[in-house]
Amino acid sequence: MTFQQMKYVAEIARCGSINKAASKLFVSQSSISGALKELETELNISIFKRSNQGVELTVEGRQFLSYASSLLERKEYIESLYASNHLEPEAQFSISTQRYPFAVDAFVQLVNQMNNPRFNFTIRETSMDKVIEDVYSSVSDIGVIFTSNLTDKVIKRFLALRGLEFHLLKKIQPCVYVRKGHPLSVKKSLKADELYPYIYMAFEHKQGESIDFSEEFNLIPARQPDRIIVVNDRATAVNLVCNTDVVSTGSGLLLEEFMDSRMMSIPLEDYGDTMRLGWIKLKNRDLSKESEMFVEKLKDSIDKAILYTEKIRADEQMNSKPTPA
Repeated sequence: MTFQQMKYVAEIARCGSINKAASKLFVSQSSISGALKELETELNISIFKRSNQGVELTVEGRQFLSYASSLLERKEYIESLYASNHLEPEAQFSISTQRYPFAVDAFVQLVNQMNNPRFNFTIRETSMDKVIEDVYSSVSDIGVIFTSNLTDKVIKRFLALRGLEFHLLKKIQPCVYVRKGHPLSVKKSLKADELYPYIYMAFEHKQGESIDFSEEFNLIPARQPDRIIVVNDRATAVNLVCNTDVVSTGSGLLLEEFMDSRMMSIPLEDYGDTMRLGWIKLKNRDLSKESEMFVEKLKDSIDKAILYTEKIRADEQMNSKPTPA
């Protein structure tokens, strides 16, 4: 099968006639008929029904043409892309991340700094197992995940088997997400046992995947919650936290530009574990200029989020103090 044969099929379908298609393409009728017959034989299908009125696509022909048209469009795009010798190369960058506002902030900063007239950037917010798969399969250049004392060995071994490496950005104390005004919001810190009366919210991850790959900070060996809500996007998670008394665990890092002002986080008290925020890449792949820029902005965004989160907690504590009589 060749692009020329696909082009013949597309033109015959447009004209409704082999003769007319041959005339428009400046080829002989015998050439176009022969190419069509070879294609039908190769694919073992009939692409056109022939009659005295002309030709008409068969069901199989319509299906074939839908695929062929897509390939022809991509071919034309690629040819136009490199038609000019003066065309500036397109900057490419793709990131997959767990649902962290600081990662989105870093991505926005990168986009705002780009002065290349042509670029193609992608960001995906998804589960940890999908982040790892995206980087392993080169769908994304970089992934943003976390490990903890409990999960570090399992995740690092999993990454090593896939030729991936983990680069630590920051160790932070795990936290609990709640709404401002939540019964727990007046606390300076929380113990795991204090969460059990409340519904626990978790992000969905692949069925059968180890709990080590959860988005939330793992409360094991503490008792697991009896009531759980599972969500699959950050907007839904934020709405649930802000409008109910659900709780969830994680980095606790908030950013003014990307978080609902009704939301806050509280550190988990003396838990004896830390969240290790970091990024991953293929070991044998060098970072592009855009990837290096993103990593630097990611560091800045985490530091900015830490400062803003501490401010929110201090303000909440100040507002919760009783007014002197």
